[in-house]
Amino acid sequence: MSSSSPDGQLLIDEPAPHVTRLVISNPGKRGALDRAILDRFATTMSELDARCVIITGEERTFSAGYDIGDLGGWGPNVLADEAEKLVAHPFEAAIDAIEAYPYPTVAALNGHAIGGGLELAVSCDLRIAASPIKLAMPPARLGLVYSHTGIRKFIDAIGAPRTRELFLRGNRIDAATAHSWGLVNEVVEPDRLSEAAISLARELAGNAPLAQLGNKRVIRAVLDAQAALAPAIERELLELRQACFSSEDFREGVRAFAEKRAPEWKGR
Repeated sequence: MSSSSPDGQLLIDEPAPHVTRLVISNPGKRGALDRAILDRFATTMSELDARCVIITGEERTFSAGYDIGDLGGWGPNVLADEAEKLVAHPFEAAIDAIEAYPYPTVAALNGHAIGGGLELAVSCDLRIAASPIKLAMPPARLGLVYSHTGIRKFIDAIGAPRTRELFLRGNRIDAATAHSWGLVNEVVEPDRLSEAAISLARELAGNAPLAQLGNKRVIRAVLDAQAALAPAIERELLELRQACFSSEDFREGVRAFAEKRAPEWKGR
């Protein structure tokens, strides 16, 4: 039922026929996505046969994103290596597994969705948010160049102008604003979130399975075709991201986050 990590777990239940619910449980770190949780997503999604999957958090916490809190005290080389390992391989594998799931997926945002936690939610087909929550993409406040595949998901969901606002400002937005942008599909009161997510999942699971499989595949194929990049451009974007992990600003951003202070940027 859970990963082997004592800190991060992925809990599994079946709240309705043909519906599986995955619950992010990392209460000591505000639902941070550690390696255990990410690895569990990658393996679990490939094993499920439910006609709808709900992804949510525990109690009032969804996910604060990458588990970077422990990176702040490491030296430059170790920091760059460990940060790239965390935000590249295990996170990418988890997101790919969620996106590849053939039937509909629903993110039930019971608490704040920040950074990688928000990308995980955007990787689902539909999103329901509890009214008090906040959503944010803070790479600009960490000195992080975000992946072009991750940013593409936001452009697909909310368009380029809102994606620029989300990533370049790095501010938190409330659930009502997220709904007006199209970042979430519905906003409900916190005590109704679980019920609303299960009701939606029942509806999705009750639709014709071949149509659900086919239409989801068509939508993904059309979006992938529109987002295709020339190989040289893709290499350039990957190099930009890789270089940021070794930058002084990224090290400072992670340390400032861990120390709960304002960062002092050097521009290098």
